[in-house]
Amino acid sequence: MISFPLLTTIVFLPLVGAAGVLALRNRDIGCRYLTIFVMAADLLLVMSLFALNTHQGGIGLPGRWMRIEDFAWITAFGARFTLALDGISLMLILLTAVLGILAVLISWKSVTRHVAAFHFFLLVMQTGVLGVFLSTDLLLFYLFWEAQTIPMLFLIGVWGHDRRIYAAVKFAIFTIGGSLLMLTALLSLYILHGRQSGHYTFALFDLMQTTFHGPVELLLFAAFTLAFAIKVPLLSLHSWLPDAHTEAPTAGSVILAGILLKTGAYALLRFAFPLFPDAARFFTPWLICLGLAGIFYAGWIAFAQKDIKRLIAYSSIAHMGLIIVGVAVWNLMSLSGSLLQMLNHGLTTSALFILIGMLDERLHSRQLSDMGGLWKTAPVWSAFFLFFTLASLGLPGLNNFVGEILILVGVFSVRPWTAVIGFCGLLWTVAYSLHMLHESLWGEPRAQRPQDIPDLTLRELAVLTPLCAAVIWLGLHPGPVLDILQNAASGLMTHGASLAALTPPAFP
Repeated sequence: MISFPLLTTIVFLPLVGAAGVLALRNRDIGCRYLTIFVMAADLLLVMSLFALNTHQGGIGLPGRWMRIEDFAWITAFGARFTLALDGISLMLILLTAVLGILAVLISWKSVTRHVAAFHFFLLVMQTGVLGVFLSTDLLLFYLFWEAQTIPMLFLIGVWGHDRRIYAAVKFAIFTIGGSLLMLTALLSLYILHGRQSGHYTFALFDLMQTTFHGPVELLLFAAFTLAFAIKVPLLSLHSWLPDAHTEAPTAGSVILAGILLKTGAYALLRFAFPLFPDAARFFTPWLICLGLAGIFYAGWIAFAQKDIKRLIAYSSIAHMGLIIVGVAVWNLMSLSGSLLQMLNHGLTTSALFILIGMLDERLHSRQLSDMGGLWKTAPVWSAFFLFFTLASLGLPGLNNFVGEILILVGVFSVRPWTAVIGFCGLLWTVAYSLHMLHESLWGEPRAQRPQDIPDLTLRELAVLTPLCAAVIWLGLHPGPVLDILQNAASGLMTHGASLAALTPPAFP
Protein backbone atom coordinates (compact mmCIF):
# COMPACT_ATOMS: atom_id res chain seq x y z
CA MET A 1 0.00 0.00 0.00
CA ILE A 2 1.27 3.48 -0.89
CA SER A 3 0.61 5.74 2.07
CA PHE A 4 2.06 8.92 0.55
CA PRO A 5 1.53 10.11 -3.06
CA LEU A 6 5.22 10.62 -3.78
CA LEU A 7 4.90 10.71 -7.57
CA THR A 8 2.14 13.31 -7.36
CA THR A 9 4.33 15.40 -5.06
CA ILE A 10 7.27 15.16 -7.46
CA VAL A 11 5.08 16.33 -10.35
CA PHE A 12 3.40 19.25 -8.63
CA LEU A 13 6.14 20.56 -6.33
CA PRO A 14 7.59 22.73 -9.15
CA LEU A 15 4.10 24.14 -9.79
CA VAL A 16 3.81 25.10 -6.13
CA GLY A 17 7.23 26.70 -6.42
CA ALA A 18 6.02 28.63 -9.47
CA ALA A 19 3.23 30.15 -7.38
CA GLY A 20 5.82 31.12 -4.77
CA VAL A 21 7.99 32.77 -7.42
CA LEU A 22 5.06 34.96 -8.46
CA ALA A 23 4.66 36.06 -4.85
CA LEU A 24 8.33 37.17 -4.90
CA ARG A 25 8.14 38.78 -8.32
CA ASN A 26 9.73 42.04 -7.13
CA ARG A 27 12.72 40.27 -5.59
CA ASP A 28 14.95 38.84 -8.28
CA ILE A 29 17.45 37.15 -5.98
CA GLY A 30 14.62 35.63 -3.94
CA CYS A 31 13.10 34.14 -7.11
CA ARG A 32 16.41 32.56 -8.05
CA TYR A 33 17.00 31.02 -4.62
CA LEU A 34 13.43 29.78 -4.28
CA THR A 35 13.60 28.14 -7.72
CA ILE A 36 16.89 26.41 -7.01
CA PHE A 37 15.54 25.24 -3.63
CA VAL A 38 12.40 23.77 -5.21
CA MET A 39 14.38 22.10 -7.99
CA ALA A 40 16.82 20.62 -5.45
CA ALA A 41 13.97 19.36 -3.26
CA ASP A 42 12.38 17.71 -6.28
CA LEU A 43 15.69 16.04 -7.15
CA LEU A 44 15.94 14.66 -3.60
CA LEU A 45 12.42 13.23 -3.91
CA VAL A 46 13.37 11.57 -7.20
CA MET A 47 16.50 10.14 -5.58
CA SER A 48 14.36 8.76 -2.76
CA LEU A 49 12.57 6.61 -5.34
CA PHE A 50 15.82 4.73 -5.91
CA ALA A 51 16.22 4.11 -2.19
CA LEU A 52 12.58 3.05 -1.70
CA ASN A 53 12.53 0.64 -4.61
CA THR A 54 15.93 -0.83 -3.76
CA HIS A 55 14.70 -1.46 -0.21
CA GLN A 56 11.55 -3.14 -1.54
CA GLY A 57 13.50 -5.21 -4.08
CA GLY A 58 11.51 -3.75 -6.96
CA ILE A 59 14.05 -1.69 -8.87
CA GLY A 60 14.96 -3.06 -12.26
CA LEU A 61 12.71 -6.15 -12.14
CA PRO A 62 11.34 -7.14 -15.57
CA GLY A 63 7.71 -6.31 -16.20
CA ARG A 64 7.11 -4.67 -12.84
CA TRP A 65 5.90 -1.19 -12.05
CA MET A 66 7.80 0.29 -9.15
CA ARG A 67 4.99 2.56 -8.03
CA ILE A 68 1.42 3.39 -9.03
CA GLU A 69 -0.76 6.22 -7.77
CA ASP A 70 -4.39 6.27 -8.82
CA PHE A 71 -6.91 8.95 -7.86
CA ALA A 72 -10.49 9.60 -8.85
CA TRP A 73 -10.56 12.51 -11.27
CA ILE A 74 -13.25 13.13 -13.93
CA THR A 75 -15.45 10.14 -13.22
CA ALA A 76 -18.17 11.20 -15.66
CA PHE A 77 -15.74 10.69 -18.56
CA GLY A 78 -13.87 7.72 -17.13
CA ALA A 79 -10.69 9.72 -16.63
CA ARG A 80 -8.50 9.03 -13.61
CA PHE A 81 -5.40 10.71 -12.25
CA THR A 82 -3.01 7.79 -12.70
CA LEU A 83 0.74 8.06 -12.41
CA ALA A 84 3.00 5.02 -12.76
CA LEU A 85 6.75 4.59 -12.43
CA ASP A 86 8.97 2.02 -14.12
CA GLY A 87 12.68 2.06 -14.88
CA ILE A 88 12.26 4.14 -18.03
CA SER A 89 10.26 6.84 -16.26
CA LEU A 90 12.62 6.77 -13.30
CA MET A 91 15.72 7.55 -15.35
CA LEU A 92 13.97 10.22 -17.40
CA ILE A 93 12.56 12.10 -14.41
CA LEU A 94 16.03 11.93 -12.85
CA LEU A 95 17.46 13.55 -15.99
CA THR A 96 14.67 16.16 -15.86
CA ALA A 97 15.36 17.03 -12.24
CA VAL A 98 19.12 17.38 -12.79
CA LEU A 99 18.84 19.53 -15.92
CA GLY A 100 16.22 21.69 -14.20
CA ILE A 101 18.74 22.69 -11.55
CA LEU A 102 21.43 23.34 -14.16
CA ALA A 103 19.02 25.52 -16.17
CA VAL A 104 18.61 27.78 -13.15
CA LEU A 105 22.34 27.97 -12.44
CA ILE A 106 23.34 28.86 -15.99
CA SER A 107 20.73 31.65 -16.04
CA TRP A 108 22.00 33.23 -12.84
CA LYS A 109 23.84 36.06 -14.61
CA SER A 110 22.47 35.96 -18.15
CA VAL A 111 18.77 36.49 -17.36
CA THR A 112 18.37 39.99 -15.94
CA ARG A 113 14.88 41.06 -17.03
CA HIS A 114 11.52 39.63 -16.00
CA VAL A 115 13.42 37.32 -13.67
CA ALA A 116 10.34 36.12 -11.79
CA ALA A 117 8.45 35.31 -14.99
CA PHE A 118 11.46 33.42 -16.38
CA HIS A 119 11.69 31.15 -13.34
CA PHE A 120 7.90 30.79 -13.23
CA PHE A 121 7.90 29.33 -16.74
CA LEU A 122 10.87 27.07 -15.96
CA LEU A 123 9.01 25.58 -13.00
CA VAL A 124 5.71 25.19 -14.86
CA MET A 125 7.52 23.41 -17.68
CA GLN A 126 9.17 21.12 -15.15
CA THR A 127 5.75 20.02 -13.93
CA GLY A 128 4.59 19.42 -17.50
CA VAL A 129 7.59 17.27 -18.41
CA LEU A 130 7.46 15.21 -15.21
CA GLY A 131 3.76 14.60 -15.81
CA VAL A 132 4.43 13.40 -19.37
CA PHE A 133 6.96 10.83 -18.12
CA LEU A 134 4.65 9.48 -15.40
CA SER A 135 1.09 9.63 -16.77
CA THR A 136 -0.69 6.47 -17.89
CA ASP A 137 -4.14 8.02 -18.31
CA LEU A 138 -4.16 9.39 -21.86
CA LEU A 139 -6.28 12.47 -21.09
CA LEU A 140 -3.93 13.35 -18.24
CA PHE A 141 -0.96 12.71 -20.50
CA TYR A 142 -2.39 15.06 -23.13
CA LEU A 143 -2.84 17.87 -20.60
CA PHE A 144 0.75 17.53 -19.41
CA TRP A 145 1.92 17.30 -23.03
CA GLU A 146 0.36 20.69 -23.74
CA ALA A 147 1.53 22.12 -20.40
CA GLN A 148 5.18 21.55 -21.33
CA THR A 149 4.82 23.34 -24.67
CA ILE A 150 3.41 26.70 -23.57
CA PRO A 151 6.25 27.68 -21.18
CA MET A 152 8.86 26.92 -23.84
CA LEU A 153 6.98 29.20 -26.22
CA PHE A 154 7.39 32.08 -23.76
CA LEU A 155 11.02 31.24 -22.94
CA ILE A 156 11.92 31.52 -26.61
CA GLY A 157 9.65 34.47 -27.42
CA VAL A 158 10.56 36.69 -24.44
CA TRP A 159 14.15 35.81 -23.49
CA GLY A 160 15.43 34.65 -26.87
CA HIS A 161 17.69 36.39 -29.35
CA ASP A 162 17.02 38.66 -32.33
CA ARG A 163 14.60 36.41 -34.27
CA ARG A 164 12.90 35.03 -31.19
CA ILE A 165 9.34 35.85 -32.26
CA TYR A 166 9.75 34.05 -35.57
CA ALA A 167 11.22 30.99 -33.82
CA ALA A 168 8.52 30.97 -31.13
CA VAL A 169 5.67 31.20 -33.65
CA LYS A 170 7.19 28.43 -35.77
CA PHE A 171 7.59 26.26 -32.68
CA ALA A 172 3.97 26.89 -31.73
CA ILE A 173 2.59 26.09 -35.20
CA PHE A 174 4.42 22.78 -35.43
CA THR A 175 3.84 21.50 -31.90
CA ILE A 176 0.27 22.68 -31.35
CA GLY A 177 -0.76 21.51 -34.82
CA GLY A 178 0.56 18.02 -34.06
CA SER A 179 -1.10 18.03 -30.65
CA LEU A 180 -4.50 18.78 -32.16
CA LEU A 181 -4.14 15.74 -34.41
CA MET A 182 -3.27 13.63 -31.38
CA LEU A 183 -6.30 14.96 -29.49
CA THR A 184 -8.57 14.01 -32.39
CA ALA A 185 -7.11 10.50 -32.47
CA LEU A 186 -7.30 10.20 -28.68
CA LEU A 187 -11.00 11.06 -28.59
CA SER A 188 -11.66 8.67 -31.49
CA LEU A 189 -9.89 5.86 -29.63
CA TYR A 190 -11.85 6.69 -26.46
CA ILE A 191 -15.19 6.49 -28.28
CA LEU A 192 -14.24 3.35 -30.21
CA HIS A 193 -13.17 1.49 -27.08
CA GLY A 194 -16.26 2.64 -25.19
CA ARG A 195 -18.60 1.36 -27.90
CA GLN A 196 -16.85 -1.99 -28.00
CA SER A 197 -16.61 -2.62 -24.28
CA GLY A 198 -19.30 -0.40 -22.78
CA HIS A 199 -16.58 1.07 -20.58
CA TYR A 200 -15.44 4.57 -21.49
CA THR A 201 -11.94 5.19 -20.17
CA PHE A 202 -8.65 6.90 -20.95
CA ALA A 203 -6.56 4.27 -19.12
CA LEU A 204 -3.65 3.15 -21.28
CA PHE A 205 -3.85 -0.56 -20.54
CA ASP A 206 -7.60 -0.68 -21.07
CA LEU A 207 -7.30 1.10 -24.40
CA MET A 208 -4.63 -1.41 -25.47
CA GLN A 209 -7.42 -4.03 -25.61
CA THR A 210 -9.31 -2.15 -28.34
CA THR A 211 -10.01 -4.08 -31.53
CA PHE A 212 -9.55 -2.25 -34.84
CA HIS A 213 -11.09 -2.90 -38.24
CA GLY A 214 -9.93 -1.67 -41.63
CA PRO A 215 -7.59 1.31 -41.86
CA VAL A 216 -8.69 2.81 -38.52
CA GLU A 217 -5.62 1.61 -36.64
CA LEU A 218 -3.30 3.01 -39.31
CA LEU A 219 -4.97 6.42 -39.16
CA LEU A 220 -4.90 6.60 -35.36
CA PHE A 221 -1.27 5.49 -35.20
CA ALA A 222 -0.33 8.05 -37.85
CA ALA A 223 -2.01 10.85 -35.89
CA PHE A 224 -0.31 9.92 -32.61
CA THR A 225 3.05 9.37 -34.27
CA LEU A 226 2.92 12.66 -36.14
CA ALA A 227 2.51 14.58 -32.89
CA PHE A 228 5.37 12.66 -31.29
CA ALA A 229 7.60 12.84 -34.39
CA ILE A 230 7.35 16.64 -34.43
CA LYS A 231 8.74 16.76 -30.91
CA VAL A 232 11.56 14.25 -31.69
CA PRO A 233 11.91 15.70 -34.45
CA LEU A 234 11.98 13.36 -37.43
CA LEU A 235 13.24 14.54 -40.80
CA SER A 236 10.65 16.62 -42.73
CA LEU A 237 9.13 17.72 -39.40
CA HIS A 238 12.38 19.14 -38.06
CA SER A 239 12.64 22.67 -39.42
CA TRP A 240 11.38 24.32 -36.22
CA LEU A 241 14.23 22.88 -34.12
CA PRO A 242 17.31 24.72 -35.48
CA ASP A 243 15.47 28.05 -35.25
CA ALA A 244 14.20 27.31 -31.75
CA HIS A 245 17.67 26.31 -30.53
CA THR A 246 19.40 29.24 -32.20
CA GLU A 247 17.05 31.86 -30.75
CA ALA A 248 16.34 30.33 -27.34
CA PRO A 249 18.24 31.41 -24.22
CA THR A 250 20.79 28.89 -23.00
CA ALA A 251 18.43 27.44 -20.39
CA GLY A 252 15.77 27.02 -23.07
CA SER A 253 18.17 25.14 -25.33
CA VAL A 254 19.22 22.88 -22.47
CA ILE A 255 15.63 21.97 -21.59
CA LEU A 256 14.68 21.63 -25.24
CA ALA A 257 17.57 19.34 -26.22
CA GLY A 258 17.95 17.52 -22.92
CA ILE A 259 14.30 16.86 -22.08
CA LEU A 260 11.61 17.98 -24.53
CA LEU A 261 13.00 16.02 -27.48
CA LYS A 262 12.95 12.91 -25.27
CA THR A 263 9.24 13.30 -24.57
CA GLY A 264 8.54 12.60 -28.26
CA ALA A 265 10.62 9.40 -28.35
CA TYR A 266 9.26 8.32 -24.96
CA ALA A 267 5.64 8.84 -26.03
CA LEU A 268 6.26 6.86 -29.20
CA LEU A 269 7.42 3.77 -27.32
CA ARG A 270 5.09 4.16 -24.33
CA PHE A 271 1.85 4.95 -26.16
CA ALA A 272 1.93 4.70 -29.97
CA PHE A 273 3.58 1.29 -30.32
CA PRO A 274 1.66 -0.54 -27.53
CA LEU A 275 -1.71 0.96 -28.51
CA PHE A 276 -1.40 0.18 -32.23
CA PRO A 277 1.04 -2.76 -32.62
CA ASP A 278 -0.11 -3.84 -36.08
CA ALA A 279 0.08 -0.29 -37.44
CA ALA A 280 3.48 0.11 -35.82
CA ARG A 281 4.77 -2.94 -37.69
CA PHE A 282 3.34 -1.56 -40.92
CA PHE A 283 5.01 1.84 -40.47
CA THR A 284 8.33 0.48 -39.13
CA PRO A 285 10.16 0.68 -42.51
CA TRP A 286 9.07 4.30 -42.90
CA LEU A 287 10.26 5.23 -39.41
CA ILE A 288 13.59 3.52 -40.04
CA CYS A 289 14.04 5.33 -43.36
CA LEU A 290 13.22 8.70 -41.83
CA GLY A 291 15.58 8.05 -38.93
CA LEU A 292 18.45 7.08 -41.23
CA ALA A 293 17.77 9.98 -43.58
CA GLY A 294 17.86 12.34 -40.61
CA ILE A 295 21.32 11.12 -39.63
CA PHE A 296 22.75 11.84 -43.09
CA TYR A 297 20.81 15.03 -43.75
CA ALA A 298 21.59 16.63 -40.39
CA GLY A 299 25.25 15.71 -40.68
CA TRP A 300 25.48 17.22 -44.15
CA ILE A 301 23.70 20.44 -43.15
CA ALA A 302 25.79 20.77 -40.00
CA PHE A 303 28.88 21.26 -42.18
CA ALA A 304 27.34 24.36 -43.74
CA GLN A 305 26.58 26.10 -40.44
CA LYS A 306 28.50 29.20 -39.46
CA ASP A 307 26.66 29.59 -36.13
CA ILE A 308 28.09 27.01 -33.73
CA LYS A 309 24.85 26.77 -31.76
CA ARG A 310 22.92 25.99 -34.92
CA LEU A 311 25.51 23.33 -35.80
CA ILE A 312 24.88 21.58 -32.48
CA ALA A 313 21.12 21.88 -33.08
CA TYR A 314 21.47 19.90 -36.30
CA SER A 315 23.58 17.32 -34.47
CA SER A 316 20.56 16.75 -32.20
CA ILE A 317 18.49 15.78 -35.23
CA ALA A 318 21.12 13.22 -36.21
CA HIS A 319 21.34 11.69 -32.74
CA MET A 320 17.57 11.49 -32.36
CA GLY A 321 17.36 9.85 -35.79
CA LEU A 322 19.51 6.96 -34.54
CA ILE A 323 17.36 6.67 -31.41
CA ILE A 324 14.22 6.36 -33.55
CA VAL A 325 15.84 3.62 -35.64
CA GLY A 326 16.52 1.67 -32.44
CA VAL A 327 12.96 2.13 -31.23
CA ALA A 328 11.42 1.20 -34.59
CA VAL A 329 13.36 -2.08 -34.83
CA TRP A 330 11.83 -2.96 -31.43
CA ASN A 331 14.09 -5.69 -30.16
CA LEU A 332 15.42 -5.72 -26.63
CA MET A 333 18.99 -4.65 -27.37
CA SER A 334 18.15 -1.83 -29.78
CA LEU A 335 15.38 -0.53 -27.55
CA SER A 336 17.64 -0.61 -24.48
CA GLY A 337 20.32 1.22 -26.45
CA SER A 338 17.83 3.87 -27.55
CA LEU A 339 16.69 4.42 -23.97
CA LEU A 340 20.28 4.74 -22.78
CA GLN A 341 21.04 7.05 -25.69
CA MET A 342 18.19 9.34 -24.64
CA LEU A 343 20.02 9.88 -21.36
CA ASN A 344 23.39 10.20 -23.08
CA HIS A 345 22.13 12.75 -25.57
CA GLY A 346 20.47 14.72 -22.78
CA LEU A 347 23.78 14.98 -20.94
CA THR A 348 26.24 15.66 -23.75
CA THR A 349 24.14 17.96 -25.93
CA SER A 350 22.97 19.95 -22.91
CA ALA A 351 26.59 20.38 -21.86
CA LEU A 352 27.54 21.63 -25.33
CA PHE A 353 24.71 24.17 -25.32
CA ILE A 354 25.77 25.31 -21.85
CA LEU A 355 29.35 25.80 -23.04
CA ILE A 356 28.22 27.75 -26.10
CA GLY A 357 26.07 29.96 -23.87
CA MET A 358 29.08 30.66 -21.66
CA LEU A 359 31.19 31.52 -24.70
CA ASP A 360 28.47 33.78 -26.11
CA GLU A 361 28.43 35.75 -22.85
CA ARG A 362 32.15 36.44 -23.32
CA LEU A 363 32.46 36.93 -27.10
CA HIS A 364 28.93 38.19 -27.79
CA SER A 365 29.10 36.02 -30.89
CA ARG A 366 28.44 32.41 -31.88
CA GLN A 367 29.99 32.64 -35.34
CA LEU A 368 32.82 30.23 -36.07
CA SER A 369 34.49 33.03 -38.00
CA ASP A 370 34.94 34.92 -34.70
CA MET A 371 36.62 31.99 -32.96
CA GLY A 372 39.85 30.12 -33.37
CA GLY A 373 42.67 29.95 -30.85
CA LEU A 374 40.35 29.51 -27.88
CA TRP A 375 42.59 26.82 -26.44
CA LYS A 376 45.22 29.48 -25.75
CA THR A 377 42.91 32.10 -24.27
CA ALA A 378 40.37 29.93 -22.38
CA PRO A 379 42.01 26.53 -21.79
CA VAL A 380 39.58 25.26 -19.13
CA TRP A 381 36.52 26.08 -21.25
CA SER A 382 38.27 24.50 -24.24
CA ALA A 383 39.07 21.33 -22.33
CA PHE A 384 35.43 20.86 -21.36
CA PHE A 385 34.29 21.63 -24.91
CA LEU A 386 36.73 19.06 -26.32
CA PHE A 387 35.61 16.47 -23.77
CA PHE A 388 31.87 16.80 -24.44
CA THR A 389 32.38 16.96 -28.20
CA LEU A 390 34.34 13.70 -28.11
CA ALA A 391 31.57 12.18 -25.99
CA SER A 392 28.98 13.36 -28.50
CA LEU A 393 30.78 11.81 -31.48
CA GLY A 394 30.92 8.46 -29.66
CA LEU A 395 34.50 8.10 -28.42
CA PRO A 396 34.94 4.67 -26.74
CA GLY A 397 35.04 5.01 -22.98
CA LEU A 398 32.47 7.81 -22.94
CA ASN A 399 28.70 7.54 -22.69
CA ASN A 400 27.46 7.93 -26.27
CA PHE A 401 29.58 5.04 -27.48
CA VAL A 402 27.71 2.57 -25.28
CA GLY A 403 24.27 3.64 -26.48
CA GLU A 404 25.28 3.75 -30.13
CA ILE A 405 26.92 0.34 -30.14
CA LEU A 406 23.90 -1.26 -28.46
CA ILE A 407 21.57 0.26 -31.04
CA LEU A 408 23.74 -0.82 -33.97
CA VAL A 409 24.26 -4.37 -32.69
CA GLY A 410 20.57 -4.73 -31.89
CA VAL A 411 19.57 -3.45 -35.31
CA PHE A 412 22.18 -5.63 -37.05
CA SER A 413 20.68 -8.77 -35.53
CA VAL A 414 17.38 -8.04 -37.29
CA ARG A 415 18.20 -5.74 -40.22
CA PRO A 416 21.93 -5.95 -41.07
CA TRP A 417 21.90 -3.42 -43.91
CA THR A 418 20.05 -0.90 -41.77
CA ALA A 419 22.82 -1.15 -39.18
CA VAL A 420 25.51 -0.74 -41.84
CA ILE A 421 23.83 2.38 -43.23
CA GLY A 422 23.38 3.76 -39.71
CA PHE A 423 27.06 3.22 -38.96
CA CYS A 424 28.03 5.06 -42.14
CA GLY A 425 25.79 7.92 -41.05
CA LEU A 426 27.61 8.16 -37.75
CA LEU A 427 30.81 8.89 -39.65
CA TRP A 428 29.25 12.25 -40.50
CA THR A 429 29.01 12.93 -36.76
CA VAL A 430 32.74 12.41 -36.41
CA ALA A 431 33.45 14.63 -39.41
CA TYR A 432 31.41 17.69 -38.44
CA SER A 433 32.43 17.38 -34.78
CA LEU A 434 36.13 17.47 -35.66
CA HIS A 435 35.46 20.35 -38.04
CA MET A 436 33.79 22.27 -35.20
CA LEU A 437 36.73 21.63 -32.88
CA HIS A 438 39.27 22.69 -35.48
CA GLU A 439 37.45 25.93 -36.27
CA SER A 440 36.89 26.96 -32.66
CA LEU A 441 39.76 25.75 -30.50
CA TRP A 442 42.93 25.77 -32.57
CA GLY A 443 44.76 28.05 -34.94
CA GLU A 444 44.91 31.81 -34.65
CA PRO A 445 41.95 34.09 -33.83
CA ARG A 446 40.16 35.03 -37.05
CA ALA A 447 38.49 38.22 -35.81
CA GLN A 448 39.17 41.18 -33.58
CA ARG A 449 38.28 40.28 -30.01
CA PRO A 450 39.61 40.77 -26.48
CA GLN A 451 42.97 39.07 -26.00
CA ASP A 452 42.11 37.87 -22.50
CA ILE A 453 38.81 36.01 -22.50
CA PRO A 454 37.75 35.15 -18.93
CA ASP A 455 37.84 31.43 -18.31
CA LEU A 456 35.25 29.45 -16.38
CA THR A 457 34.11 30.66 -12.98
CA LEU A 458 33.43 28.46 -9.96
CA ARG A 459 29.69 28.58 -10.62
CA GLU A 460 30.24 27.44 -14.20
CA LEU A 461 32.58 24.67 -13.07
CA ALA A 462 29.91 23.54 -10.60
CA VAL A 463 27.47 23.23 -13.53
CA LEU A 464 29.79 21.28 -15.83
CA THR A 465 31.55 18.95 -13.39
CA PRO A 466 28.51 16.75 -12.56
CA LEU A 467 27.76 16.37 -16.27
CA CYS A 468 31.37 15.40 -16.89
CA ALA A 469 31.25 12.80 -14.10
CA ALA A 470 28.00 11.33 -15.44
CA VAL A 471 29.45 11.03 -18.97
CA ILE A 472 32.49 9.15 -17.67
CA TRP A 473 30.45 6.89 -15.39
CA LEU A 474 27.97 5.91 -18.12
CA GLY A 475 30.87 5.32 -20.49
CA LEU A 476 32.89 3.08 -18.16
CA HIS A 477 30.24 1.48 -15.95
CA PRO A 478 26.79 1.69 -17.59
CA GLY A 479 25.67 -1.64 -16.10
CA PRO A 480 23.44 -0.41 -13.24
CA VAL A 481 21.56 2.07 -15.44
CA LEU A 482 21.38 -0.34 -18.35
CA ASP A 483 19.95 -3.08 -16.13
CA ILE A 484 17.13 -0.79 -15.05
CA LEU A 485 16.36 0.30 -18.62
CA GLN A 486 16.70 -3.18 -20.13
CA ASN A 487 14.35 -4.80 -17.64
CA ALA A 488 11.79 -2.04 -18.09
CA ALA A 489 12.11 -2.39 -21.87
CA SER A 490 11.54 -6.15 -21.54
CA GLY A 491 8.30 -5.53 -19.68
CA LEU A 492 7.26 -2.91 -22.22
CA MET A 493 7.81 -5.25 -25.15
CA THR A 494 5.82 -8.11 -23.65
CA HIS A 495 3.14 -5.92 -22.06
CA GLY A 496 4.06 -7.67 -18.84
CA ALA A 497 4.17 -4.33 -17.07
CA SER A 498 0.39 -3.96 -17.30
CA LEU A 499 -1.30 -1.85 -14.72
CA ALA A 500 -3.94 -4.56 -14.55
CA ALA A 501 -1.33 -6.86 -13.00
CA LEU A 502 -1.32 -4.75 -9.86
CA THR A 503 -4.11 -3.53 -7.66
CA PRO A 504 -3.28 0.09 -6.86
CA PRO A 505 -4.77 1.72 -3.79
CA ALA A 506 -7.91 3.70 -4.58
CA PHE A 507 -7.52 7.22 -3.28
CA PRO A 508 -10.86 9.07 -2.96
